[in-house]
Amino acid sequence: MTLLLAQISDLHLDGTERATERAARVVRHLRGLARPVDALLVTGDIADHAAEDEYREAAELLADLPFPVLHCPGNHDARPAYRKALLGEEPDTAPVNRVHLVGGTAILMADSTIPGRDEGLLEPATLAWIDRTLGELPPGTPALLAFHQPPVALHHPLPDAYALQRPEELAALLDAHPEVVALITGHAHTAAASTFAGRPLIVGPAITWTLQLPWETEDFIGRDQPPALAYHVLDEERRLTTHYRVVL
Repeated sequence: MTLLLAQISDLHLDGTERATERAARVVRHLRGLARPVDALLVTGDIADHAAEDEYREAAELLADLPFPVLHCPGNHDARPAYRKALLGEEPDTAPVNRVHLVGGTAILMADSTIPGRDEGLLEPATLAWIDRTLGELPPGTPALLAFHQPPVALHHPLPDAYALQRPEELAALLDAHPEVVALITGHAHTAAASTFAGRPLIVGPAITWTLQLPWETEDFIGRDQPPALAYHVLDEERRLTTHYRVVL
């Protein structure tokens, strides 16, 4: 079965009209698709200040969509407020890790945040959860692993200063789990594609602003560029194809 996913990232909802309008514009685009996607992945930095009101706005914005909405936190998010106001759970400081089965594919939304810091880390408890969850899947089930901070250099000083730490631990885990066909991240505010541990690594673009590359301009932050999203197609041969779109 072919799986169609949409991905948005780095909404940075902060109570301003600008942030709300950009996020709402992308959600309207998704609502108006000729065919609904099978799920929407939201790969972190949903709130900008980790305020409960920001998560309540996100919950309202993403409510009643005609497809499942799967989240993971980013470095601007805080686990207690995220759990309470977005997920409707009791506040807790434990990593927010969830697995979802969508169209025969397991999608692991993992928490790579370090509270109070911008770089990422898959904590031992999260790595153990990934290992255990993958090990419990029915034989032959393909899996996608999504989290916030990319585990590779993107050749830009800003995201590379705040990448995922100790990526070799994740690489070693993936060596034991060939069912993971690709990794999906956010954080860098730029649409990018690379590889990690022999698999595609896809970096989703941001809604709030776009990272401009050092060879393009000296101004890294492109606030005037439109928000963007990604579409991921996982086919029956377990090949992942990604399309990027700006939303005008």
